[in-house]
Amino acid sequence: MTKLGDRKPLKQASALKRSSSVSVVEILTMAIEALWSNKLRTVLTMLGIIIGITAVIAVTAIGQGTQKSTEQRLQSLGTDILQVQSGAARSGGVRQGAGSATTLTLEDAQAIEQQVLGVERVSAILQQSAQVVHAQNNDSMTIIGTDVNYPDVRNTHPQIGRFFTQEEVAAAKPVAVMGPTARDELLGTRSNIEGAQIRIQGQTYDVIGVMETKGAQGPQNPDEQIYIPLTNMSARLVGNNSVKGLAVRSIFVKVKSQDLLDATQYQTTNLLRVRHGIFPEKGDTDDFRTVNSADIINTLTSTSKLFTVMIVAVATISLIVGGIGIANIMLVSVVERTREIGIRKAIGATSVAILSQFLAEAVVIAAMGGVVGICLGVAIAVAASNLFQFPLVISLWSILLGFGLTFVIGLVAGVIPARNAAKLDPITALRSD
Repeated sequence: MTKLGDRKPLKQASALKRSSSVSVVEILTMAIEALWSNKLRTVLTMLGIIIGITAVIAVTAIGQGTQKSTEQRLQSLGTDILQVQSGAARSGGVRQGAGSATTLTLEDAQAIEQQVLGVERVSAILQQSAQVVHAQNNDSMTIIGTDVNYPDVRNTHPQIGRFFTQEEVAAAKPVAVMGPTARDELLGTRSNIEGAQIRIQGQTYDVIGVMETKGAQGPQNPDEQIYIPLTNMSARLVGNNSVKGLAVRSIFVKVKSQDLLDATQYQTTNLLRVRHGIFPEKGDTDDFRTVNSADIINTLTSTSKLFTVMIVAVATISLIVGGIGIANIMLVSVVERTREIGIRKAIGATSVAILSQFLAEAVVIAAMGGVVGICLGVAIAVAASNLFQFPLVISLWSILLGFGLTFVIGLVAGVIPARNAAKLDPITALRSD
């Protein structure tokens, strides 16, 4: 007499017996029925695949989104910019960071603007952290001393008020233009800055403008900076004028065309070597460093891509672990369903049919996990994009890659358990408990 619990195997076995070549629909139907009867085990088996696919989709989207955001922010400051930094000082035999020595002057900046072909505008800057006070608010902020060319060279302009004039720079007037974040922290979010004053290292400055929002640019955030005339900063805050002129930390050179960047960099380097009496053929080393914006963007893009590839590689390992989990569960399933397999083979199910069903179960588990993982990955990417304000970039290749990997992993993970099931001797299988 057939037991009540054996009716489903008999029903499925008769379906397998009807044709020597079982249809894909029948195989998938039986695979889904078998998985549905063990829902908890099926879900636990899928977890590894779900986590792996979610990580692949989410990390790829977040990596590409942050990369695009960084590129957009850098491009908003100009892709046709050449930056010249003063040299590095040495203290106790230790080389300090670039810009720690006063090797560049305002006169160098003026010479570059006048003598280098292809230059549109030049802006010199001094930079220093200082304590800034307004009423009860007190904070350490980055102070930028610069000239009237800065807004055009760095492609950032006041959204409230104005930037300082050439007359104010020449007279070293105590006026200040604030980044939006610096304004919020010191003055609050008010749009009316008329009559507002701040104190920088004890010196009083009239606030005349607030710059537009730009966002962080690598380690620096222009929104948190305060801009004052270069002459004022040199005289009242820094006081480190060079014997050759007014010392500056950096010089930004805006080129007429991005195609002229390399030529401008070459000419600028040679001009500064002549002005500073540097002769490389005699073994002299430059006391300055030049970097163009295209190199910075390429470096950041390459770094971001490498980081994304590394994370995707880790996620792929998670997928492989998930595949191993599928293989383990399927092996256990074969042992648990030995009697069921014996009944099917006893009434005519072929080894190929048994092999196909167990393979189908493994692939269905992986595919279902892949679909859930893709949905979760996209959801996480959308949430991160909205939360951290970067472009949403979900590439089709990452979805296809993730789903393709799940299919392959499911197929590979199911091969050994399926072969074991197909090789079972029906008499031995029927005798098992």
